[in-house]
Amino acid sequence: MHKLLVAISVSLTLAGCNAGASARGGAQQVGAGLGDAVTAPLDDLNLRRQEIPTVLLQAESNPYDLRNLTHCRTIAAEIARLDEALGPDTDAPPSQDGSYMSERAADAAAGATLDAVRGAVTDFIPARSWVRRLSGADAHSKHVQSAIQAGLRRRSFLKGVGMQRNCAPPAAPAGFVPRQTRGWTGG
Repeated sequence: MHKLLVAISVSLTLAGCNAGASARGGAQQVGAGLGDAVTAPLDDLNLRRQEIPTVLLQAESNPYDLRNLTHCRTIAAEIARLDEALGPDTDAPPSQDGSYMSERAADAAAGATLDAVRGAVTDFIPARSWVRRLSGADAHSKHVQSAIQAGLRRRSFLKGVGMQRNCAPPAAPAGFVPRQTRGWTGG
């Protein structure tokens, strides 16, 4: 409960700063995410499950599959599907979204507030770890993490294949410059 009060006070402090618009945006984020935070116990009881994207399930079953990946553009398309499911890769340049420091601070405060609400709500479940095990929520959580790790492995593998085949990014790591030879460029 203490975490919740600290997070709310940080959010309110930001609202009083010069960042009025940023604070309003942070407050809107809290409002939008509050429903998920409050219903977090549904995840623990396995009444609500996080969906695993198909591309991650495919990566989990065979992370090194190269079928139908015969050109740079098909490798890039598969990497784009993985990026959509996983978020940007670590080699991707930071996005220049033009946001102000106050907006990023408001985003961080909103995230902390929602984490505190989620933590406070789930703390009320007695023997939570046992409930998660018995309901199957723990096993599903582990499956989600396994699929994410397989997706990360597959994306790294495909970028290595793209680099070996002389493909330009995004079919290869950012910063890779294809050789100007008559090698396989795959188009």
